[in-house]
Amino acid sequence: MTGSLLLRNARLLDPLSGEYTEGDLRAADGRIVEAGPGLAAADVPVLDLRGAVVLPGLVDAHVHVTASTADLGSLSSSSPSYVAAQAAHTMSRMLDRGFTTVRDASGADYGLADAQADGLFRGPRLLFCGRALSQTGGHGDSRTRGTQVKDDHPCCAGLGRVADGVDAVRAAARDELRKGAHHIKVMASGGVASPTDRIDSTQYSADELTAIVEEASAANRYVAAHAYTARAVNRALELGVRSIEHGNLLDDRSVSLFLEHDAYLVPTLVTYWALKEEGREHGLPESSWRKVDEVLGAGMAALERAARGGVKLVYGTDLLGGMHRHQNHEFRLRGEVQTPLEVIRSATSTAAELLNLTGEIGTLDVGAYADLLVVDGDPLDDLGVLAEPKHFRHIVQGGEVVSG
Repeated sequence: MTGSLLLRNARLLDPLSGEYTEGDLRAADGRIVEAGPGLAAADVPVLDLRGAVVLPGLVDAHVHVTASTADLGSLSSSSPSYVAAQAAHTMSRMLDRGFTTVRDASGADYGLADAQADGLFRGPRLLFCGRALSQTGGHGDSRTRGTQVKDDHPCCAGLGRVADGVDAVRAAARDELRKGAHHIKVMASGGVASPTDRIDSTQYSADELTAIVEEASAANRYVAAHAYTARAVNRALELGVRSIEHGNLLDDRSVSLFLEHDAYLVPTLVTYWALKEEGREHGLPESSWRKVDEVLGAGMAALERAARGGVKLVYGTDLLGGMHRHQNHEFRLRGEVQTPLEVIRSATSTAAELLNLTGEIGTLDVGAYADLLVVDGDPLDDLGVLAEPKHFRHIVQGGEVVSG
């Protein structure tokens, strides 16, 4: 991404201060190089925004770009080439929704990330973890009770890999890091879409989780843990996990641990709403659909508890299959609990912190990637501006207008 561009007469939103600055912004070679009034055009394309709002490109820190169906167990029988084509289509749509960077929470690999970076298809910048680590019978084990053969062949599509025991999880974590993982994803509790576990279970022993955290830390990476109950969340935080995904059933002790360990929470409220409304028509098995109620109502209360306690919150959606189209609805759901500025930060500056990309994304500061969202309307006054892509006038990635 090496585009050059000048935006004139913009209202530039700084997510950290929550303040607008009126003026121009210039990008060159894919980066923001200058901001202020009356900038020289310097022989680059010019867009006169006439007072439209410019904010950093959005970040979704919990996606599954290869999840073309909610029937996750069926992915391993799909052709990898078909899954890749589906993922490219899914990522293109994400870009049109204003998301210029996404963190994949299992399924995507270096091939998709490299293809996007090389411009082979349009889509957000992709941070990947490869496959999530799961214990036998855990949230990443897609086998039904009657299936005995474990299929972790690297050529096949899938979201998880099964590894049991300290030595095995060390090897699995090292293998994902070998392939370039930006983070390690671990299943630390039961989940909705897995066929044989309970949502209220804890998964992996303390020794196994500690080994995974040690391997990620040794590579200057971090661990993101799928966890629902307070027991699972608290245990993961105490063992050094940096990012808790979901956390619907956390408690006050969880809030204290988030603050003590400088950890992040990535709620994914919209996926439960979508799974309940239309999950079955997109492939979610009936047994998994019946689990949704266990976490659906609790998610908003958990978000409110965490926000009130000062936990660092990051935007995530976790949508599957045809439900990806609801990606921006998370803004509306969070707006029921948080202020618009808090929600915007979760999808920009705070997300950048979690992804170790502070100063690179989620900001309009000079030197950052020129990933920009131009909207009609004031998102600080109405989060519906971000919940409805029809309000997006232009989406800029790396200094190039890629939509609008």
